[in-house]
Amino acid sequence: MTIQEIITHVKGRIVVGAHHENDEIEFAFASDLMSDVLTITSSHSHKLMLITGLCNVQTIRTAEMSDIKVILFVRNKKVTDEMIELAEENEMVLIETSLSMFRTSGILFNLGIQPLY
Repeated sequence: MTIQEIITHVKGRIVVGAHHENDEIEFAFASDLMSDVLTITSSHSHKLMLITGLCNVQTIRTAEMSDIKVILFVRNKKVTDEMIELAEENEMVLIETSLSMFRTSGILFNLGIQPLY
């Protein structure tokens, strides 16, 4: 599924990385615990999206360390200018949606996005 299709289904918007809207996402991992994100060891990281409600610079840095290029922020969290700058430096895509993590994950799972674990 493309990032643009995901955005449509979760009623989201791309904040950073709109030029990647046609990139494919096959897997997702949902967590607000960055220590859990750091445990990700996957050869699929280029097709992986992190779904989280933890909206701060540390989230961007953690995703960078885990080689995750797409982050979907739930619960109407708004990214900051500092987060945008860091995401741009790392060629990341940042998406915002007002939906809950549970609802977002369910929608994407029903559309065929696979869980990482």
